Amino acid sequence: MLRFKSLGSGSSGNATLVESTQGTHTTRLLIDCGLRLRDLELRLLQAGTSIQALDGVFITHEHGDHIGSTRSLLKRHPMPVWMSRGTLQAVETPQWRAFLPYVRTAQDGMPIELNGLQLLPFTVPHDAREPLQLSCSDGNRKLGVITDLGHVTHHTVQALQNCHAVVLEANHDTDLLEKSSYPHFLKQRVGGKWGHLANPASAELLARIAHPGLSCVVAAHLSERNNTPELAREHLSQALKCSRSEIEVATPDSGTVWFKV
Repeated sequence: MLRFKSLGSGSSGNATLVESTQGTHTTRLLIDCGLRLRDLELRLLQAGTSIQALDGVFITHEHGDHIGSTRSLLKRHPMPVWMSRGTLQAVETPQWRAFLPYVRTAQDGMPIELNGLQLLPFTVPHDAREPLQLSCSDGNRKLGVITDLGHVTHHTVQALQNCHAVVLEANHDTDLLEKSSYPHFLKQRVGGKWGHLANPASAELLARIAHPGLSCVVAAHLSERNNTPELAREHLSQALKCSRSEIEVATPDSGTVWFKV
């Protein structure tokens, strides 16, 4: 069985827990570690598990809302952590050197096997050193997690084919961003080709990966100032031709409930 739960999603911090159970053994992967450590510990307990039960961490890129408390986690609970060479180079400081023995290199298209959980990283256009997003499979069901990209590429669409569930960025509404109090440079960054997906672009991507087996869609990384759950649901439901209530939304404070893939 493959299932997942967002522990929190937004500019204040991102973390997604993925579990694969085969027989009596459960493998647990944390995708991104952008929450404060004490918040992460609490939300893992609320999810019915703990940091000690994690088998590894996958870091998508070096921005603070994704890599956040990774060093603090490794200091208390050493475990494998995957990231791209570019991400490691972006964060490699004297403070990181003690944790390098735990770092594993991830790269586009290179499968990672974690106790029966198959991970496949893929590159995306985002303003980071070498950002990766991820698909996860237990050999039967497939989950796609893609929360930071500026525009949709053919490579992205191909990587997300045949997903049974997807955590998909729906960062902002174009009009709300334009009318916001953000300075011009930040509007350009967020809305640019290397920033974050607007609702229509998220809907376009969803329409291109939709198939009868896709049964769970979670809108993620919503801007608290420049988007609303209602707007995200409206666009994504139109792409799937489904009810708005069928689109889930991950929140910064509590993420989501558990979803079976």
